[in-house]
Amino acid sequence: MNVLTHLKIGPRLMLGFASVLALTLVVGLFSINRIGMVNDATGDLATNWLAATRLLGEYSAAEATIRRAEALHVMSAKSDELDAEELRMKEYKAKAKELWKKYEATIESDAERQIANAVQDAQKNYYDAVDRLIPVSRAGESRMNEAKDMYKTSTRVAFNTLIDAVNKDVQFQSQGGDASYKESQSNYESTRNAVIGLIVAAVAIGATLALLITRSITAPIRQAVQVAETVAAGDLSSRIESQSKDETGQLLAALRTMNDSLVGIVSSVRNSSDSIATGSSQIATGNADLSQRTEEQASNLQQTAASMEQLTQTVKQNADTARQATQLAGSASNAAAQGGTVVAQVVSTMGEISESSRKISDIIGVIDGIAFQTNILALNAAVEAARAGEQGRGFAVVASEVRSLAQRSASAAKEIKTLIGASVEKVENGSKLVHEAGQSMGEIVSQVKRVNDLINEISASSVEQSTGIGQIGDAVSQLDQVTQQNAALVEESAAAAESLKHQAANLAQTVAVFKLSGNQQAFAPVQHATSDASP
Repeated sequence: MNVLTHLKIGPRLMLGFASVLALTLVVGLFSINRIGMVNDATGDLATNWLAATRLLGEYSAAEATIRRAEALHVMSAKSDELDAEELRMKEYKAKAKELWKKYEATIESDAERQIANAVQDAQKNYYDAVDRLIPVSRAGESRMNEAKDMYKTSTRVAFNTLIDAVNKDVQFQSQGGDASYKESQSNYESTRNAVIGLIVAAVAIGATLALLITRSITAPIRQAVQVAETVAAGDLSSRIESQSKDETGQLLAALRTMNDSLVGIVSSVRNSSDSIATGSSQIATGNADLSQRTEEQASNLQQTAASMEQLTQTVKQNADTARQATQLAGSASNAAAQGGTVVAQVVSTMGEISESSRKISDIIGVIDGIAFQTNILALNAAVEAARAGEQGRGFAVVASEVRSLAQRSASAAKEIKTLIGASVEKVENGSKLVHEAGQSMGEIVSQVKRVNDLINEISASSVEQSTGIGQIGDAVSQLDQVTQQNAALVEESAAAAESLKHQAANLAQTVAVFKLSGNQQAFAPVQHATSDASP
């Protein structure tokens, strides 16, 4: 069996068929040989013994015809009858000699030759006696009795001796035919028994070879089918072993390679799906946090917008106050008596302006802080977008725009802060001038013009403040829109991350049907918690 497993299927089948053909050839050759022996015995019986018996029978009949012609010759008195019987005897003597010549060709043994010689001697004696009888029989009535006596005595004895010799030869032929027949029967029986034995041996050997070859082919194929069925069922833990070097062994080796390859692929896919699930869960959590921070930023921007509206109202009030101060300065030139009152009002107004400037400075600080936080948030959003890869490219563009707006807001806030600082300085200078006006009312008229100029500058500064605040309001509105867009992008990113997570879970569930063995067994996919925070 081990020798068969190391042979390929083709040589194995050729070995089986060659063995069966060799056994068939042996049976055929042996049968042909034995049939030849039977045929020789049958041929010997037909061409030798039976032919010799037939020739001897015809020879005996010819001699009997001569004997009858001899009797008719003795009993005939007419010359033509005598001639006719003598002619008949001559013809049958020739026929007998011809038959005897044919018979002699069949003689094979010395014993048969001796019997044949005895027949030939008896024939010569009989023919000599007949030749002696014919002249006596032709002598007519005078020697008829002598001829009859010779017919009854000498020729009769010679004929009987010849017939006895022929019968002895026929008996020899019959015995030889019986022996040949028995030999033929013996050859037939031995041939039959030998052929039956060879057929049984050939069938046994052929059946054994067929069983061994069939098992050596079907067993590995059955194993290959079982392996294919287990792989189809998702079980990759089968141990595939093959000890044969034939095509079935190559098939099992290929199945083992395929199984090992599938084990590696499934393990890699499981690990990758688990990593994807973990990453998508982290992305979802980060998006939830980013969404929450975006909402907080939107709320802060709304508060900033409200503060900007209040600041705008304050600036408008400052502008109105500046116009009123201009009117008062004009009135001061006409009525110095009212200077004290006007100075008091100016002192009060300067205090309010100083207070408003401080508030504006505080608001600008808040705006500057918001712009700084917005810039940080934009940087964080850009980092998250870079982590998201291709899907976060649009979000990265939006984050870049938000950062740009934050920088512009910070720049505008710095400019406003500078203007407010200048306004505070001017307010302080105005306060000094008012104090000086209070010390010297005499200088009111000359300084009213200067106060008017300062108030005009304050009015111009208020207009500039109003314009800057309007720009800040526009920037805050744009920031609010960008923040809302960011929130929408965060929602889309969270949805994409959640979808990716579900797809990773589905992938892990799909490959979980494969069963691995030993240290190749992959863990089941980890079910990550999904954040309940929605952007």
